[in-house]
Amino acid sequence: MGRLSNLLILSCFFPTLMAHNDFYTSIGQMTDLLYIEKDLVTSLKDYIKAEENKLEQVKKWADKLDTLTATATQDPEGFLGHPVNAFKLMKRLNTEWGDLESMVLKDTTDGFISNLTVQRQFFPTDEDQTGAAKALLRLQDTYMLDANTISVGNLPGVIHKSPMTVEDCYELGKIAYTDADYYHTELWMAQALRQLDEGEESTIDKITVIDYLSYAIYQQGELERALELTKRLLALDPTHQRANGNLKYFEFQMEKQRKAEEAQKSSQGQKLNGTEKREAQRKRSRDPLPERKVYEKLCRGEGIKMTPRRQSRLFCRYYDNDHNPQYLLSPVKQEDEWDRPYIVRYHDIISDSEIAKVKELAKPRLRRATISNPITGVLETAHYRISKSAWLTAYEHPIIERINQRIEDLTGLEMDTAEELQVANYGVGGQYEPHFDFGRKDEPDAFKELGTGNRIATWLFYMSDVAAGGATVFPDVGAAVWPRKGSAVFWYNLFPSGEGDYSTRHAACPVLVGNKWVSNKWIHERGQEWRRPCALEEEAS
Repeated sequence: MGRLSNLLILSCFFPTLMAHNDFYTSIGQMTDLLYIEKDLVTSLKDYIKAEENKLEQVKKWADKLDTLTATATQDPEGFLGHPVNAFKLMKRLNTEWGDLESMVLKDTTDGFISNLTVQRQFFPTDEDQTGAAKALLRLQDTYMLDANTISVGNLPGVIHKSPMTVEDCYELGKIAYTDADYYHTELWMAQALRQLDEGEESTIDKITVIDYLSYAIYQQGELERALELTKRLLALDPTHQRANGNLKYFEFQMEKQRKAEEAQKSSQGQKLNGTEKREAQRKRSRDPLPERKVYEKLCRGEGIKMTPRRQSRLFCRYYDNDHNPQYLLSPVKQEDEWDRPYIVRYHDIISDSEIAKVKELAKPRLRRATISNPITGVLETAHYRISKSAWLTAYEHPIIERINQRIEDLTGLEMDTAEELQVANYGVGGQYEPHFDFGRKDEPDAFKELGTGNRIATWLFYMSDVAAGGATVFPDVGAAVWPRKGSAVFWYNLFPSGEGDYSTRHAACPVLVGNKWVSNKWIHERGQEWRRPCALEEEAS
């Protein structure tokens, strides 16, 4: 019955699990794995109980015979002179020991193994484990977290604190090593070594960790540190073949480096004087930050701050979109988030019950989010977009139709030519790196198959709060919009002239802690001719 019940529990997951892959790209779908693991634990405990019952019976049998044989062997002939004792000895050896053998050999693992075998086909893959590991490394870089902070679980907004073991740190370092990412290899092997030095018990030994660590440091050009670690390794294992070879090689390289430095010092004009150094430093400080650095600063809340003068021009208001009948008596709360590009937020614009229904409809259909290849136009997955998405049409449920109508009433734009409502759930460290929503001039066929023109505007619902991270940022202008459940933001991607507004380049920051759900509507040009007339100026507002 236990085995049957476990399989029945599993069957509840079949409809959603059979279609899943890339678990790490959606926290929402990863929740199913928790229930699978819970079921496996129940099955494992049933197996343990069966083993304990079997051992208890064997123990009772052994205790009984221990007492009996101790007595019998004190006077064997006298003991067997009793005909009942003689009969019972024959019976025990001929029958009962055979029964005991059968009981000991009885396989109680059948139910657990069967359940595990069935469920294993729905387990995450190596790709999922690697994806989740790389997500941790991405979060570490974006939010400038040291390895120890992550390892002890001290992340902002955390409710369920989970420290990492030596094995966890070692695994992260190994995954980075496999990608020739020696920077992160060093960080996580050093953390593993630190925890071993602090006395944590582990199946991973210091020799193995130091071997990886010294090589990673060498690959980053720090010969002296690599040499020190190699000597430490050899103190633990003097016969370590690779370390002995590395020791000689590192010493040779350091001597070579020392001679090269001396030769450089003796040559004239090889080094900048103090004035030249300061001028070079000033020049570097004037160079603009690369987009990646700006993006990460914005994600950390360190972005460009508006001047008080610009800030004073942003307002909150009750809004009815020029007396739209739907909102005359109950206007919505509207807040200016940014001025150029003009980004506006609508508060309390989607209810909890509507959010729950949208998520319910979307979750079984979530698939790895794709991007359009700018050269081929083919939809494909990308490492810089870690989420899953589903598309919901207006005829599927009245709530979807109602949401579409609400967007039309508030923006004044035609929804018949807009794309369907896209629902997205972000995964571990889920993000979408800087991108444009509209098709640029070098992508003339971006939305050709739709026949509705370019994406004129974007409407984005936030369907969850996020404990830490997950902002929508605009690196070119320094804007950062933070998720707030029940709100939505709106901006135009195109100027009235039809030219693209390149300042709308935006990104979804990695989710540090929490579960981020959003839904968006991409609104297209066709049908807006009278709703948002064209202007002659290229960038008319």
